[in-house]
Amino acid sequence: MTIDLKSSINFNVEALKIFNYQYNNNKVYNKYCNLLKISNVSKVQEIPFLPIQFFKSHKIICSDNYSHIFKSSGTEGIRSKHYISDINLYIKSFVETFKIQYGEIKGTVFLGLLPSYLEQGNSSLVFMVNHLINSSEQKESGFYLNDYKKLFDLINNIKDKKIILFGVSYALLDFVEKYPVKSKNLIIIETGGMKGRRKEITKEELYSKLEKGFHTDLIHSEYGMTELLSQAYSKNNGVFKTTNWLKVFNRNINNPFDVNSKGKGVLNFIDLANINSCSFIATDDIGEVFSNDSFKVLGRLNESDIRGCSLMFNQL
Repeated sequence: MTIDLKSSINFNVEALKIFNYQYNNNKVYNKYCNLLKISNVSKVQEIPFLPIQFFKSHKIICSDNYSHIFKSSGTEGIRSKHYISDINLYIKSFVETFKIQYGEIKGTVFLGLLPSYLEQGNSSLVFMVNHLINSSEQKESGFYLNDYKKLFDLINNIKDKKIILFGVSYALLDFVEKYPVKSKNLIIIETGGMKGRRKEITKEELYSKLEKGFHTDLIHSEYGMTELLSQAYSKNNGVFKTTNWLKVFNRNINNPFDVNSKGKGVLNFIDLANINSCSFIATDDIGEVFSNDSFKVLGRLNESDIRGCSLMFNQL
């Protein structure tokens, strides 16, 4: 099955088609739906969401053919694995999403400060940023591991080009604590996570420290995960905006089958780009969903909450 990711996509129609396809072709999702006694749905609200933990223990794919395996960061023990059948669909998804939010890729300088992802390998985020680096056709674009002085000098020497710096939270903090930066051409996109390198802090604290270090009043964020093939971006106040092929819902923490299109709860996603895996994902992120399909991330479930939301885990 294929899908054309575009602004005019009929989300509900495509979601129902994909449910039928994945129910019939994804063995894990099929068994999960059967345990719930759901095999037919007539509306999107009836579609079951697969708990994200299954990506750590099961092979979530609609066929045995795949070209890439993306793995989550290893800070929480076992790494999730996402088997990718069509890497071009992933590229199409993140390229079009980026263009919607930030415009053309060519001519922009892309910098990556993602040391933990580079060290562990098999990162979907590194793959995305590397593609943007190569597509930018700018000699200054590239990854920086721990050479903060070189990165500082580069940013200061670029005067007439837009610069986008993707960075994991702890590395951005380490960088600006040693080399405070001021550049009117620079957009900072934090990708979240201390990855066990620094003490966890609130988003408000993080943004405050980064705004001071980068001499800006605006820190951007990217929301993505190994198990999804689409992203959301926040340009202000931590409010993320999705594309026409990624929709967010909230579920009741005490009843995982009580799913709503707005309000506070645990975040569920329908990612139409995830067509060859599972498009219906129940995450562990607590957040708030707004009426315009935007959302905020407020925290994460603890281990006891996660176990409570996955009562059927041992039956698959």
